[in-house]
Amino acid sequence: MSTEEPHLIVDREDGLLILRMNRPEARNALSPEMLVRMAEAWHVFRDDDGLRVAILTGAGDLDFCAGGDLKLTMPLVTGARSPETEWDHRLMGDLRQFTDAILRGFELYKPVIAAVNGNALGGGTEMMNACDLRLASENAVFGTPEARVGLLPGGGSLTRLPRQIPYAKAMEILLVGEPFSAAEALEMGLLNAVVPSDELLPRARELASKLAANGPLAVRKIKEGVLRSSGEPLARAYEIENEVSAEVMASEDAREGPRAFREKRLPRFKGR
Repeated sequence: MSTEEPHLIVDREDGLLILRMNRPEARNALSPEMLVRMAEAWHVFRDDDGLRVAILTGAGDLDFCAGGDLKLTMPLVTGARSPETEWDHRLMGDLRQFTDAILRGFELYKPVIAAVNGNALGGGTEMMNACDLRLASENAVFGTPEARVGLLPGGGSLTRLPRQIPYAKAMEILLVGEPFSAAEALEMGLLNAVVPSDELLPRARELASKLAANGPLAVRKIKEGVLRSSGEPLARAYEIENEVSAEVMASEDAREGPRAFREKRLPRFKGR
């Protein structure tokens, strides 16, 4: 294994998992190593009851993520080059790691916060769209330029964008492919807030703390209900809402929350 810094830095603290894409010299592009490490981190986050919220960000103050590395990763997965390193072989041994890493089709009902610290073009925008809450620095730039080079943004944008913002705006972003600013992203509803660079992670941590203080089962079931009912007919969507509501109402947390309120103390949620 290399003695260099890992391409993904993972920090854990008080129920919070912070994933920092760590290739600033390559615009934090997704290398085979980063993808494998990120897929592993998301699996840990999903399965560890002690972890309640995750923050996804990039190293440095210029780039969040430029998407798949066009020199390393994309030639590898398209067969244009053969596996050479341990990380190449590990990625190609199970390509589901690629889609798990970018949260495309990976079943995850815990909340993820994007802290977009700079350029998030192509796959960077797609990964941001996979997150539940999104903060960005004032210098952040977004866009899906794939159509301009004869490709398409197949990392989730075709499905997510028309569901998250007005259809005409989504189609403009996807078809024209021009970049847009953080202020524009905020105006169209793709972001929750735009903040100065030095306030980005503190604001993300503050938001994460608020989420972590809520009932963990309720938070998970809210996200599950929203995702599973998306695109379903209204009657089916209500069935899913009833299902997740019943699980929460039958939980210990549902009794602890009101009890703590009456007793004027902080609730001691157990996530069950």
